[in-house]
Amino acid sequence: MERVTGIGGYFLRASDPEAITMWYRDVLGVDFGDHGLWQQPAGPTVIGFFEADTDYFGTRPEGQDRQQTMLNFRVADLDAMLGQLRDAGAEVAAETQQMDGIGRFGWVTDPEGNRIELWEPEEQG
Repeated sequence: MERVTGIGGYFLRASDPEAITMWYRDVLGVDFGDHGLWQQPAGPTVIGFFEADTDYFGTRPEGQDRQQTMLNFRVADLDAMLGQLRDAGAEVAAETQQMDGIGRFGWVTDPEGNRIELWEPEEQG
């Protein structure tokens, strides 16, 4: 039986694709290079399904559709990344979350209003 071998892409609508691409590069450090191709280090990827009415992905202003998906990036040092994002003027959630055996989570909202999760995996040992 054939199986998928990994995530090949994640696509988002944007009112200004060039500006949001630069924000991801300059603020998050995700350099998409040519044609959006990003070579990331090997590591775990989580696929999770949530109830349709979840608020976990954040809320949108009145009249906007509910965010249907949320991008999650692995980070080595969550506190350092959140500080860097705050220093850059990004909208960073005040709270973080610790999940035993999984790691720590924090959130930032990109200029298009998409909530992004940042995950510092717990060291397995």
